[in-house]
Amino acid sequence: MAVLLVAIIVAFLVVAPGASGYPFQICGTTGNFAASDTTYLASINSMAATLPRNASTSPGLYATAQAGQVWALALCRGDANATTCSSCLAQGFQDLPSACAYNKEATMYYDDCFLHYSNVSLSASDYAFSSAYPFFFSANATAEPGRFDRVVSALLNATADYAAYNSSKTTLYASGAVAFDQEIPEVYSWAQCTPDLTRARCQDCLALTIQGLGAPLYSVGSRILGIRCSIRYENKPFLDGPVMVRLSPGPGAPAPAPAPSLTPAPAPAPALVPSVVTPVAAVLGGRKYSVPGMVLIVGLPTLVAATLIAAFFISRRRQRSTTQEKEPYHSYSSEGHDSESVDSMMMDISTLRAATGDFAESNKLGEGGFGVVYKGTLPDGEEIAVKRLSRSSTQGVDELKNELALVAKLKHKNLVRLVGVCLEQQERLLIYEFVPNRSLDQILFIGDVLV
Repeated sequence: MAVLLVAIIVAFLVVAPGASGYPFQICGTTGNFAASDTTYLASINSMAATLPRNASTSPGLYATAQAGQVWALALCRGDANATTCSSCLAQGFQDLPSACAYNKEATMYYDDCFLHYSNVSLSASDYAFSSAYPFFFSANATAEPGRFDRVVSALLNATADYAAYNSSKTTLYASGAVAFDQEIPEVYSWAQCTPDLTRARCQDCLALTIQGLGAPLYSVGSRILGIRCSIRYENKPFLDGPVMVRLSPGPGAPAPAPAPSLTPAPAPAPALVPSVVTPVAAVLGGRKYSVPGMVLIVGLPTLVAATLIAAFFISRRRQRSTTQEKEPYHSYSSEGHDSESVDSMMMDISTLRAATGDFAESNKLGEGGFGVVYKGTLPDGEEIAVKRLSRSSTQGVDELKNELALVAKLKHKNLVRLVGVCLEQQERLLIYEFVPNRSLDQILFIGDVLV
């Protein structure tokens, strides 16, 4: 399903109707109004008198309006000031009616803002990719194109993640940068959604838009500008505000930044990761699951796994010291096999979003310092518990994979089985089998016998 949706997005971008040079305009396909019909144009002009001011004075630099049978939407870039925002949108109302003459639906994208109006109301559930504008630089990174693709992909994902989950809810905006090499000293990025989207839908919209850029990313600059969300990267500065996400440079960068950070610096807002466990009544069949029971079911295996992991690494460190003294040559290990085992457990993020209702509040089983646990159902009917690890964790992907390889080997009837892992879109999801809540003595004893 996700692949089909991306294919549809790419199709829209390739055949974007009425596209031209800067400023970028998209003349829609919802119909035309007659030259003698002054009502439609009068509705546009009436919104031109108020919408630029309303957007430029709002906290999110965003506003919508309706006049007659015309709906309009305006958004300015998150680093624009009120004067720049108002002037940009006023220019849009001057340019767009003539650029898309007699079109009932039209969109104009500038560097600092965009304006959209239509005879069709646009809901927050509609990403409106048909009005998106793609733009790709013809020049490519030539020295290290493979590494450039990986670095840019990481930067775009980190920037999108920050915009959706770390930025202010009134803006859903983020900027980023990463050092690269002598040919391209730095790459800059920008991601933004309209503030009326939820954080989860903002991330979903940006993830689909990033996929719409295609792969590999060899171009020195690309963007997809959309009504609900936009993404952009370039090898030249194009933002006015400070950089919010700075990734550490990889090998080959001209100079490492002082005290580099592998993750965006600010932690998630407290509202997103509460530090208390919230009692929740599970749905489906009227069955109720208490939080203490779920904490034992999910937390106990985690505690056991952490203890075994610590013992494992202490033991292996001692073994390495002994082996290095006895053997002059390096020996092979099973780490590669463990990594392959973890890779085979990887699950698609779209599958987990569908299984949990896009991590719906009604499916939440509990939460604590390590993250939130959601109940879900896979397409084959299997019930699962999805642990969404906190984004404030600084643990790297490789380290997490090493731990998961060991946890996956733990098998006991009183331990919840790890059935999958997802590390896509800056998410760190652990998928366990779902065990309905029961009394602890029913799990530990058969009759009077401890099992």
